[in-house]
Amino acid sequence: MSAAFKRDVSINLGYYDDALGDVSRKRQSILRSWRRLSSLQRMVIGLLLFATLIIAIFVLPGILNKDDLLSSNPDIKKAEEDQLKEKDRGGGLKVEQVVPPVDEHSEISSYDFFAQEPNAKQKQITDAFKHAWAAYKKYAWGHDELHPISKTSSEWFGTGLTLVDSLDTLVIMGLKEEYEEAKEWVEKQLSFNVDNYVNLFEITIRNLGALLATYHLTGDEVMKTKALDLGKRLLPAFNHGSKIPFSDVNLANGVARPPKWGPDSSTSEVTTIQLEFRDLSRVSGDKVYDEAVHEVSMHVHELPKTDGLIPIFINANSGDFRPGSTITMGARADSYYEYLLKQWLQSGKKLVVFKEDFISSYEGVKKSLMRRSEPSKLLFIGELLNGRNFSPKMDHLACFYPGTLALAYHNGLGDEYLESAKEVQKTCWEMYNRMPTRLSPEITYFNLAEGVAEDLIVKPLDAHNLLRPETVESMFYLYRITGDQKYRDQGWQIFLAFEKHTKLKESGYSSINNVKDAGNPRFRDKMESFFLSETLKYLYLLFSDDPKLIPLDNYVFNSEGHPLPVFKDSVVP
Repeated sequence: MSAAFKRDVSINLGYYDDALGDVSRKRQSILRSWRRLSSLQRMVIGLLLFATLIIAIFVLPGILNKDDLLSSNPDIKKAEEDQLKEKDRGGGLKVEQVVPPVDEHSEISSYDFFAQEPNAKQKQITDAFKHAWAAYKKYAWGHDELHPISKTSSEWFGTGLTLVDSLDTLVIMGLKEEYEEAKEWVEKQLSFNVDNYVNLFEITIRNLGALLATYHLTGDEVMKTKALDLGKRLLPAFNHGSKIPFSDVNLANGVARPPKWGPDSSTSEVTTIQLEFRDLSRVSGDKVYDEAVHEVSMHVHELPKTDGLIPIFINANSGDFRPGSTITMGARADSYYEYLLKQWLQSGKKLVVFKEDFISSYEGVKKSLMRRSEPSKLLFIGELLNGRNFSPKMDHLACFYPGTLALAYHNGLGDEYLESAKEVQKTCWEMYNRMPTRLSPEITYFNLAEGVAEDLIVKPLDAHNLLRPETVESMFYLYRITGDQKYRDQGWQIFLAFEKHTKLKESGYSSINNVKDAGNPRFRDKMESFFLSETLKYLYLLFSDDPKLIPLDNYVFNSEGHPLPVFKDSVVP
């Protein structure tokens, strides 16, 4: 090391007047001073130095970055820096009125929901909803989620998740008093100016979908206003230069980033925002929302697939699927297939490319994912681990598929779709019917070997039930389309099982840990918002005798059970 360099170091440390020899003498002086200290003094200084070190390592980073050191992830750090630069430049998607909005009342329902006369079973389902709603109101009003055992609440987004998610259920069930009270909270208390990163997919299907659906059902302008505010706050997720949006966005400062666990997004999440954003363009007259999600859909359309099937992960930076990802109809992929069909339907059957992709995916499901179990020959939908190796594992989430296939049949895609829907739905029903609680596990494996006694295998860690809606959702579609009473009979058995095993006397409903133990299924202390927004709603609609109550030719349900209108004037001759 040169003397000049040492001199520079000395100057930087504050030794403005000392030569190198002076520096050495000062160091010796410090050492002599240290030796003169007593043992107690040395110990105190040592403890102070140790505490300073601990603060520097563990506490200071948390202060500098309140999001659990997320800025140490280069993908997240780069995303946030790029987002802030883009905001400073005034770049990104602009919100402008580029087309006239849809006529103010052309897609507002004229049906009088609050004048319904529900039948006996609908009344019992409505009573169940009111029981859950009363518990939410008492213990979690205005908060995201209710914990019915501890009688507490928790936040996920900080946007009144359960309340907002339930708005259109209140309308559809004709609960006027409860709806008016919830509407007042939305008008006076709901704010999306939340300094919190939220999941683009989840808040879109739950909050944005609910607000838009409620606006279309009631015409209440406050719902449209809140939806537009939320939509504008979500646009930064699309502003980072890739055709795949980031998964998380801060509602207050407009910065978006990849998920905490890495650069990849779930494929279903980036392909299950299209119905809501297209509807937002429809009601606002601003094409920016439609254009943002259409670019995503078309990009995924052009990516290479396995017989029309997609992996569960996609990189938001490169826009490519993660090689070797699992292929499934369950978690992280399920609603991609649902929204292929529903984008076509929502557009008035104008966006034919999505119909074609749906048909291609159905052929792929038949070829690669469908198998029959032993000994009952149940038709189930498995997975391809690493995109290649078949696993006889079926998520309860995959039980949305029979309803989607039935809807495809209803819209002219052929008898085969209905037959497949019926067979897979039978399997979903057996996932309930063969459990001691008569409630389905979250995940089921199927026997493929001959000579076994039982088709279903439920592992201990998969035996929980989260009050999910997918099976009763498919029952609703199949009953509406076929009129077969068995779907109502089966749906009623499921409803009674929920009443028996998940209902709490004073505090709503709770998910359970073990569907195989009817004597002690053990509560998990959580009432998911989708129990109110989907499960009970689909049960109510299943038992409706009124064909004018949310007709399938006029509405498409988003992935959270919120009905959005079909664009009738978009039909191609």
